[in-house]
Amino acid sequence: MLESFPSLAFAGLGLMGRPMAGRLLAAGYPLTVWNRTADKCLPLLEQGAHRVETPGELCAGAEIVLLCLADTAAVHEVVFGAEGLAVHGRPGQLLVDFSSLDPQRTKSMAVELEARCGMRWVDAPVSGGVPGAQAGTLAIMAGGAYDDVERVRPILAHLGQRVTHMGGTGSGQITKLCNQMIVACNALVIAEAVALAERSGVDASLLADALAGGFADSRPLQILAPQMAARSFEPVKWHVRTLLKDLDSAVKQSGTSGSATPMSGLAAQLMRLHGQQGALDKDPATLIGMFEPRE
Repeated sequence: MLESFPSLAFAGLGLMGRPMAGRLLAAGYPLTVWNRTADKCLPLLEQGAHRVETPGELCAGAEIVLLCLADTAAVHEVVFGAEGLAVHGRPGQLLVDFSSLDPQRTKSMAVELEARCGMRWVDAPVSGGVPGAQAGTLAIMAGGAYDDVERVRPILAHLGQRVTHMGGTGSGQITKLCNQMIVACNALVIAEAVALAERSGVDASLLADALAGGFADSRPLQILAPQMAARSFEPVKWHVRTLLKDLDSAVKQSGTSGSATPMSGLAAQLMRLHGQQGALDKDPATLIGMFEPRE
C-alpha cells in the first residue's frame, strides 16, 4: 500500500473521466485536471481540483498522470503534442491510460514516451460504463510492468471492484477488445431478440426479468432490453461510435494475430451501418431501430 496519497493529474473529463476523477478527489488525492473543453473541469474545481492550460502542465506536480480520452489519436496528441506530456514528463512518473486504444499503438507509444522523457506507461482500460464509473465498480484490465501496476493498484481500488494485471504493455488493451467484442455482439442480438418478441406479440418489456438468472442473462441484457423495449435512449450512457471503434480495432488485431473474428466483423459492419444513419453519438440502445418495420 502507498504510505501517503500521491499527487495525481487527470486528462479527459467526459462521460467516464469526470466521475472517475471525482471519486479520486473524494478519496483525498490532490488532483490537477485538464480537458480540451475547459468548462467540463468546473464541477471538479468546485470539489478542490486545480486546472491547468495544457496537457504538459499536468506533469509539473503529479507523480501519476491519468488519461481517459476518446481514441488513439487523442491520446497521441495529449502525450506527444507540442505541449504534451512527453515534453514535460520525467523519470519516476507514471502514465495510466484508461482509454480504449489500438494495442500495437499503445506498445509503440509506451516505448517512445519512456525513450523521450523516462515516463513509464500502464494501459488500464475499463469496463462498466458510466454507472460503474460513478459507483467505483469498474472492471480494470491492466497492462504494463508488474511493479508499475502494483504502484497504482491502491489508486485504482477507488475506481474499480477488480484490477487484473494481464501482462506487458498493450495486454490491457487486447483484453478490452475481447470485452468489447462480447458486449457489441450481445447488444446486437439483444436488439434482434427485443424486435422478435415485439413482432410476435410478446411484451418485450418483460424479457429482462424473464431471463434473469438464466444462461442468457447479462448486464447488457438487463440494461439494454428495457431501454430498447421502452425506446428510452436518454441520457446517453455510452456511444455507438465507441463500440464501432473497438470492433474495428478487434478485427485489425485479429489480422495481426492470425485469429478469426467473423462474428465481430459482422457486428462491426452492422454498427457502422447504424452509425451512418446518424447514430454514432447515440446510445447503443438505439440499435433496436435497425430491426423496426419500415414503412
